[in-house]
Amino acid sequence: MEESTIWWLLAGVAVVTELLTGTFYLLMLAVGLTAAALAAHLGLPLVAQIITAAVVGGGAVVAWHQFKKKRPGDPSARADRSVNLDVGETVMIDSWSADGTASVKYRGTQWTAIHRPGVTPSTGMHRVAELVGSRLLVDPL
Repeated sequence: MEESTIWWLLAGVAVVTELLTGTFYLLMLAVGLTAAALAAHLGLPLVAQIITAAVVGGGAVVAWHQFKKKRPGDPSARADRSVNLDVGETVMIDSWSADGTASVKYRGTQWTAIHRPGVTPSTGMHRVAELVGSRLLVDPL
């Protein structure tokens, strides 16, 4: 069997495994395996093919990790709707206390709502932005 065929089969296995597990980094490794297959087609020796797979696949993993790394200002997991289903829901605030909190009825119980720093509290409908401890951080609509 040709060396390039082995590299193509390994790349295919990595892609199938990624589809079954959802580990996106395996696709980056598959890119490295594909680069090794192309190196084999060019007639490079086995050591050069392995180095190509490691450099390209490892470089793609590092590049993807750097790209996906949380940047300052990115919302926390507490503000992510896919993590916390309360985010995006609306609550009615009738009045604010002097300490900047409000008591709201939400999901059948009393919650404490707080507003973002620097935002003037107002009454009316608010959207839940995130959960901070056991408090709802709300934004006016």
